[in-house]
Amino acid sequence: MSHRIGIDIGGTFTDFAALDDASGRFTIHKQLTTPDDPARSVLDGLPRLMDKAAIGSGDVSTIVHGTTLVTNALIERRGAPTAMICTAGFSDMIDIARERRYDMYDLRIAYPQALVPRPMRVEAAERVDASGAVVEALDEAAMIDQLAALLRRQSVEAVAVCFINSYANDSHERQAAAAITAAFPDLHVSTSADVFPFMREYERWSTTLMNAYTRPMLDRYLGRLEAGLDALGFGGDLFLMTSSGGTVAPDTARRYPVRLLESGPAGGILLAARWGEVLGRPNLLAYDMGGTTAKGALVKDAVPLKRYEMEVARVHEFRMGSGLPAKIPVIDMIEIGAGGGSLAAVDDRGAISVGPQSAGADPGPVCYGRGGTRPALSDANLVLGYFSADFFLGGTMALDADGAADAIGRRLGAALNVSAVRAAWGVHETINEDVARAFRNHASERGFDYRRSAMIAFGGSGPAHAARVARKLRVPEVILPAAAGVMSAVGMLFSPLTFEALRSHRVALDGLSVGAYEDIFAGVAAEASAALGSGTRTAVVTRSLDMRYVGQGYDIEVTIPDGLSPADQVAALPALFAEAYERVFFKSFPDKPIEIVSWKAELRGPRPATGLDRCSLASVSGGGARKGTRRAYFPEAGGYTDCPVYDRYALTSDSRITGPALIEENEATCVIGVGDSVTVDGFGNLVVAIASEAIQQGDVRS
Repeated sequence: MSHRIGIDIGGTFTDFAALDDASGRFTIHKQLTTPDDPARSVLDGLPRLMDKAAIGSGDVSTIVHGTTLVTNALIERRGAPTAMICTAGFSDMIDIARERRYDMYDLRIAYPQALVPRPMRVEAAERVDASGAVVEALDEAAMIDQLAALLRRQSVEAVAVCFINSYANDSHERQAAAAITAAFPDLHVSTSADVFPFMREYERWSTTLMNAYTRPMLDRYLGRLEAGLDALGFGGDLFLMTSSGGTVAPDTARRYPVRLLESGPAGGILLAARWGEVLGRPNLLAYDMGGTTAKGALVKDAVPLKRYEMEVARVHEFRMGSGLPAKIPVIDMIEIGAGGGSLAAVDDRGAISVGPQSAGADPGPVCYGRGGTRPALSDANLVLGYFSADFFLGGTMALDADGAADAIGRRLGAALNVSAVRAAWGVHETINEDVARAFRNHASERGFDYRRSAMIAFGGSGPAHAARVARKLRVPEVILPAAAGVMSAVGMLFSPLTFEALRSHRVALDGLSVGAYEDIFAGVAAEASAALGSGTRTAVVTRSLDMRYVGQGYDIEVTIPDGLSPADQVAALPALFAEAYERVFFKSFPDKPIEIVSWKAELRGPRPATGLDRCSLASVSGGGARKGTRRAYFPEAGGYTDCPVYDRYALTSDSRITGPALIEENEATCVIGVGDSVTVDGFGNLVVAIASEAIQQGDVRS
């Protein structure tokens, strides 16, 4: 068995990639997601992929699977009815949140609605203090009676148990979970100390609520998927992609679905970083846009920026503070509801708005001909000539151009008193500006100057918008890898088995013994090992600490270098913290006492050995590079112009193209702007140099 398969389920399309480890050859496939049962698109597409690759189920050793199902369920509020059991007196904590405004002067700021409404919260009599001592025993019987009363009033599938100070002593949460499971075995129970044993209760509880809210959905999905794979004769290993760029076994994914929040996009961003390493471009802006969402991540020194907190479903101009916080190890990215299926409308201001609501795969945009009536971004791109009605998905899916133009004209053009073409351009540009604004905010919050880096763009819709977004951001170069339309699925094949555990435990650095240091880390590593399972045997452990000066409210992560003995690690902590502190604040305070707040252990298995530089697509066109022309809309060229269309698979390393141009592959279309120039590197990547005039202006006239 020498083949590995990556599968990425998006809100609109499901992507497949098979890699022959012996030859390095890829075979790829893309088809519509089945929203009523996403497992169906996987089980239907797998045989088609294997037919293309001329392999059977017995030839597949591993399937690595990523999905945006968890993220989309949170954005679109399609999770399970969830109850919350919390310490008496603290049921309003998730509404109070951080009790601060993220913008002091914006009177329009908005906050996300809690996943569990007030009537679905149960207060339990119990109390543990900050030291972990039990102040009041849990009244188990009263808690079960209250939950039973709630279940008689409401339909509930999941329960989040969130007790104050459970990070210091989780005995009450474990007792509550056991009692709930015994009384109501069909409920999915998540406890905050298990999901994320972090001292700040709002972030811990928010993360636990997300975990509980999405757990029934993911459990049902994985059950259908595993049964279907068995029926297909698959006997290899199944792994799920996590938000941190690693993989876990299905049982771990079932227990911690919140760790799959950026499951699909993480694969593509991981591969973008690998490409940056291979191509000598270590600093990158990775841009992924599919059918439902757009994602942006920053890569520095060939490593994606990571953090231990992300926000989901931001509700106000993509601003930090306007979303639901999740404390999980995650590749640091910004996500917005912008994709090919994003629905367009005229808002109360008389302006075009696009997303976050998506047409998805069913019914999909109007042009899919599946019953959709509201225009979406893909309809606009078809009207503008960027997509071909006859070559969508390599010609396997015909598009209805007349239907798209009619919907845009009736729904948007008539309301704005403009032509359908002008309205379509408004939809296209609105998405470009939304994406650019989100990326500006994300990069500025992290002090990253993308004007000195390249952009790697991927996803089914990313290549159609990348050049225009790059102009707005003044990014000088865009790289479009081969198989960009399914890049997240490809990236999963380069991800190691990984799990990271954290435990909040405040310890003063003065007087910390080597024995205590080792004991605490041993406990954290054991938690990661239990989640990783058999992969622990070959895993490498990376230790890190969240540290701060005593009296400070927030901390800084310090990574412990490899190769030091435990005694040397403890001795090096003051200097390591000072160095990390100076990187952020340009100053440290050697005379101030230091404390450790949280302990982290990451177990990471070996990276798959197949070299990216020897991989290639199995399908190669036998025809000429230029396919013909198509009328496409470029405002800097005066509107519609006869635009050359090229076959991506027939381009060679000596190909040179100047925009405007359209470059088609089966899974995506690359739109090259006026004055932009394209070369093909030795790996088959399209390298787009953005016109210098556009870079200076930050955008072109539209």
